Amino acid sequence: MPDRGGGPTGPRIRVGRPSRRVRTLLMTLGVLAVLGMAFTMFAGFWTDWLWYRSVKYSSVFTTTLWTKIGLFFVFGLLMALAVGFNIWLAHRLRPPLSAMSMEQQSLDRYRMGIAPYKTWLLLGITALVGLIAGASASSQWRTWLMWVNGVPFHQKDPQFHLDVSFYAFDLPWYRFLLGFGFAAAILSLIAAALTHYLYGGLRITSPGARATASATGHLSVLIGIFVALKAVAYWLDRYGLAVKSSDFKATDNWTGLRYVDANAYLPAKTILFCIAVICALLFFATLWRRTWQLPVIGFGLMVLSAILIGGLYPAIVQKFQVQPNEQAKEAPYVQKNLKATREAYGIDGAKVTDYSGTSKTKDKSTLRDDVDPTASIRILDPNIVSPTFQQLQQIRNYYAFPTNLDVDRYSKDGKDQDTVIGLRELNLNGIPKNNWINDHFRYTHGYGVVAAKGTAADANGQPVFTEYDLPSTGTLGSYEQQVYYGEKTTTYSIVGGPQKEIDYSDDSGEKTTSYKGKSGVNLANPINRAAYAVAFNEPQILYSGAIGEGSRILYNRTPKERVEAVAPWLTIDGDAYPAVVNHRIQWIVDAYTTTNGYPYASRTTLGDTTADSLTATNNSRAVVAQQNQVNYIRNSVKATVDAYTGEVKLYQWDTKDPVLKTWMKAFPDTVKPRSAISSDLMAHLRYPQDLFKVQRELLTRYHVTNPTTFLSGSEVWQVPDDPTNKSGNAVPPYYLSMKMPDQSSQAFSLTTTFTPNGRDNLSAFMTIDAEAGSSDYGKIRILKLPTSTTVDGPKQVQSQFNSEQDIAESIKLLKGGDSDIEYGNLLTVPLDGGLLYVEPVYVRGGGLKYPLLRKVLVSYGDKTAFEDTLDEALNKVFGAETSTKPPSDEGTTKPPASNNPTVQEALNDAQKAFDAGQEALKKNDWQAYGEAQKDLEDALKRAEEAQSKADKAAGSGGSGKPGAKPSSSPSTKPSGSPSG
Repeated sequence: MPDRGGGPTGPRIRVGRPSRRVRTLLMTLGVLAVLGMAFTMFAGFWTDWLWYRSVKYSSVFTTTLWTKIGLFFVFGLLMALAVGFNIWLAHRLRPPLSAMSMEQQSLDRYRMGIAPYKTWLLLGITALVGLIAGASASSQWRTWLMWVNGVPFHQKDPQFHLDVSFYAFDLPWYRFLLGFGFAAAILSLIAAALTHYLYGGLRITSPGARATASATGHLSVLIGIFVALKAVAYWLDRYGLAVKSSDFKATDNWTGLRYVDANAYLPAKTILFCIAVICALLFFATLWRRTWQLPVIGFGLMVLSAILIGGLYPAIVQKFQVQPNEQAKEAPYVQKNLKATREAYGIDGAKVTDYSGTSKTKDKSTLRDDVDPTASIRILDPNIVSPTFQQLQQIRNYYAFPTNLDVDRYSKDGKDQDTVIGLRELNLNGIPKNNWINDHFRYTHGYGVVAAKGTAADANGQPVFTEYDLPSTGTLGSYEQQVYYGEKTTTYSIVGGPQKEIDYSDDSGEKTTSYKGKSGVNLANPINRAAYAVAFNEPQILYSGAIGEGSRILYNRTPKERVEAVAPWLTIDGDAYPAVVNHRIQWIVDAYTTTNGYPYASRTTLGDTTADSLTATNNSRAVVAQQNQVNYIRNSVKATVDAYTGEVKLYQWDTKDPVLKTWMKAFPDTVKPRSAISSDLMAHLRYPQDLFKVQRELLTRYHVTNPTTFLSGSEVWQVPDDPTNKSGNAVPPYYLSMKMPDQSSQAFSLTTTFTPNGRDNLSAFMTIDAEAGSSDYGKIRILKLPTSTTVDGPKQVQSQFNSEQDIAESIKLLKGGDSDIEYGNLLTVPLDGGLLYVEPVYVRGGGLKYPLLRKVLVSYGDKTAFEDTLDEALNKVFGAETSTKPPSDEGTTKPPASNNPTVQEALNDAQKAFDAGQEALKKNDWQAYGEAQKDLEDALKRAEEAQSKADKAAGSGGSGKPGAKPSSSPSTKPSGSPSG
């Protein structure tokens, strides 16, 4: 080594060694980076496999994986071979490079530059295009599985008389193959042309022939293949007309052939197919003729024909044949669209009945006794009372209820009653201190069901709870109350190990538990722990002492994401709801099979048709795959998710659906037969809201069956905006037990209203039997009001409520101070030819954090009432009291109690103020009523503050609810006579 800067006696600096160290370090870092990326990819794959195995749906994972791998390699290899072969062939057909022109001399340096690497360059190019093509093909795994497993619909389209399965399962796969063929032909043509140019087969500026005979033949064949594929495209386009969407004044997203399609486009596509076949043969003929003349002429004729026959001729037919007599020309095709659309969306059985909209009974007092048998009017709005549940039954801050509660049916004394239900789910934002141990090990689950009668409220305006307190007790019997899987459980938890979990707290302190279920993935294996540490970007999983023997990690915990993961071929309803089934809390999830290939059925966008005033404020209620366009939908699967074990079960609901049968062939043994549904579960299944919203949107136009009426647009309806708020979004459908005019008894139903397009008066009322055990389940009934008279619609009824002077003054008093008025669901009930409207009115006082039912609005005909209870309002509207004795409230008669004397004193003052307010209302003493309301708010605020201080002093993390009672106390279920 040479010396640097030190002289004979100076220090010697070695030059080579540091550079070797740097190279070694860089190589080590590079290897570690590659290993890190490899392990990251492995971690994602491995954790997915472990999760699917834990839920016992590993066949879904393997079937999907092997399908993707197979498509990737098959189509990636085909693309690589096609491009690589044509590059090799072009190189093989290169001319000898003698007497090179200036153009070729300039390319010589490029040829010499790549000569040593041409093999590697060829492999690199083919590998790149193969990877891209393979990745694109692997995304078509659903298309492949539906094609290879497709079953017939046993229904034929009216134009080509082919089974619907051809359009739903076969045609999408053929179009993918065609697209792949076009891509392969174009890439091969480009690659071959560049190779020919590089090696002299093609010349741009050189004198003489522009292409050698070999290059001419090679490129002509490739162009001929492209034109032949275009001929196939023209042929498939003929069938594509049956599922083609187009702009048509009769409806948006019109699908199917119209007059111009059948009489101009269809013959044009056939003619263009023949021309393209001839043109392709002319290109292939250059192998013998070695001239471009005929192929170029043929190609020019094909392009000209496409413009004239495929574009100009249909425009002439539309202008001079269709427009002068559109209704007569289009009527047969509209009739096909009407029939197909109604069948595809399951609305072909909709029963439309004329309804007068006004009662013919002169003495309305005789109708008072008919109200209760006609409908169990729900005055507890599940979309408003969640804060009330939260305040009265949350018990601890680390519990929470969903923004929108659910409506279900539970039997009491042999009679079903509409019930508003919610679960106390885990709320990590409410735990005393957030850290990794608390968030993922100690606070892991919610606890218990809270339910209330939908048709009643107590004298204080609070829900009449039928399941309450902590642990929950009431009418639902015994069941597993721990909620490890729920709509608000969006983070992972590690359970079952050395770290104990908080179950719930009462006066005696915290109760702890350890998860005993078999759900989740075992973390005892160090490889699993390392994989999850990488997958969740949480290194503590790898070395934390809180993880040990028996530790299991729970994730993918919301019901919708679990069902979507085990059945990725389903579209999931936006509203999963809980039910106590066979002593367990089960989440019930509705799922749909859809297709975009039902001939003649008009398309709809799921995200648009299922949007309403609820989804606008609660994204969790939005349907999955929001922008999916479909033209066939079935509620083919009912799924359950156990709130404790997370077990997912899929049940076949629509036994005739060919799309579901296709997926069941692709994923055998994943869907249980319908006969496996227990009677207890069947009692809680209901018609799904999202499907109902899709159907009602279609029925705004497709309730008519006459094509002339359909084309005129005179019978078009619209779903009205929600009149109870200013969101401008559609009114949501409501679950309600009611009896339609042709029914002998009440049935659990979904209801909605329609108004004429652009107007606010009522045009129709629609219900669907939502009770799964009913023989009429899914039957659509529409009461169509006469167009010659006007009947007030929801918006007009709401305006009438707000404009009446007495009601307006009462509402103004209820708003006294900084109180807010919240209008509940405006329910519509057909009664004796007329329509009964009922709307609960809630007040959220300045000192209150939750709404209480204070008034009920009722309207029938020209009579309106605004009273404290539903019975009083009905009595006023009909001018008579009911002769039937109202059912007794099942709640206890003792007032809310508290062990804290300060809280109890404040609650007693609140009760006195409330009673004083009720007396003032009876006397129409509004000044006294306002003072009583202020005293009530002050008393409740004092109770809340006192309870909050007591909770903080005890360190229990309590909710601060006045009178909140732990499980060891006697029942404090709110008292009073029901309002309904």
